[in-house]
Amino acid sequence: MATRRPSFPVRLTPAASAATRGQLPAAPTRPMVQTTPSMASEAVRARMVQRLAQQGVTDERVLRAMGSVGRHLFVDSALINQAYEDTSLPIGLGQTISKPSVVARMIELLLGAPALAGNPAGRLGRVLEVGTGCAYQAAVLSHVASEVYSIERLRGLHERARANLRPFRLTTVHLLLGDGMEGYPKGAPYAGIIAAAGGQSIPETWVAQLAVGGRIVAPSQSAGGGQTLVVIDKTARGVERRILEAVHFVPLKSGIA
Repeated sequence: MATRRPSFPVRLTPAASAATRGQLPAAPTRPMVQTTPSMASEAVRARMVQRLAQQGVTDERVLRAMGSVGRHLFVDSALINQAYEDTSLPIGLGQTISKPSVVARMIELLLGAPALAGNPAGRLGRVLEVGTGCAYQAAVLSHVASEVYSIERLRGLHERARANLRPFRLTTVHLLLGDGMEGYPKGAPYAGIIAAAGGQSIPETWVAQLAVGGRIVAPSQSAGGGQTLVVIDKTARGVERRILEAVHFVPLKSGIA
């Protein structure tokens, strides 16, 4: 089946484009439930945002972004009543949509990049997201960054993400099918890189594609075998790393599947 042309900018790497020809999506691509009287209510999202603020999210840019994107539009219809609970939910192919609190926490950390130190109300420049999943985080990122490149290695999820984002017509979000461990050199340098999967270490390719003044926020394997959230800042003095709290993400893998 030929890859259909979407109505919003979607860019595939040349190798990935060739790989997808003749392939059927591996995850459900049926239309998602777009609205219900309860889940579509702004009041429901407002309560979620209020909980995020109570949990310690203080950046108004993040809170506004979380309140602007309907999470119920990105989950399966069978799970729609749990869309605004602070829980991860399955999205197919062994992957999950992260908890709202985790999405908000990581984006808030991303907005703390050194380049924005003198402009706390500013927007990030170009951002690379590794692990598109259902595209919820990409949609949230579009409210705080000037441009978002989001890469997914699983064809089925890539197709689902395209279907989910199509109604939004986000001209600043570019969905890519490819190996996230390699980043996306054509879009570099990035003001921020954020990952929704954790590997044994942060790939050096990401550090190389990060702009001076930029920041990486990603999970990585800890000494005890679990995962911790890692923040990497690239400054004129060099690279600075910080290890934060324990987290749990799906494994970071290479290749296209």
